[in-house]
Amino acid sequence: MSFRKVFVVVAAIAALGVAAGAAVAQTSQQKALIDSAKAAGSVGEQADGYLGFRQPSSDGALTQAVQATNAARRAAYARSAADAGTSADVAGARMFETQLLPRISSGQWYRNAAGQWVQR
Repeated sequence: MSFRKVFVVVAAIAALGVAAGAAVAQTSQQKALIDSAKAAGSVGEQADGYLGFRQPSSDGALTQAVQATNAARRAAYARSAADAGTSADVAGARMFETQLLPRISSGQWYRNAAGQWVQR
């Protein structure tokens, strides 16, 4: 296999581990809050691999849920980056491209690499 193919396989495996780590870090209530906010368009995925607020929120529970999820993702991206010999920023961006972006439902919003919010 070429270096590129090996790298893609390793990145995909690492991304799956990151997704599992992020999912474990949030409670079912936090996931429900985030899913509801995504459906309403106030929260979306970002090209850096983190959740972001499309609209400011005064909901403390939602803010805490987003922060907890992002903290878990940050730790998972750091572990993945260390294993792959890259940076956490690169790991987060790859996670967005390979795992998060394809899972964004029609009607939901995401922030692209140019910093623009786009509705799918």
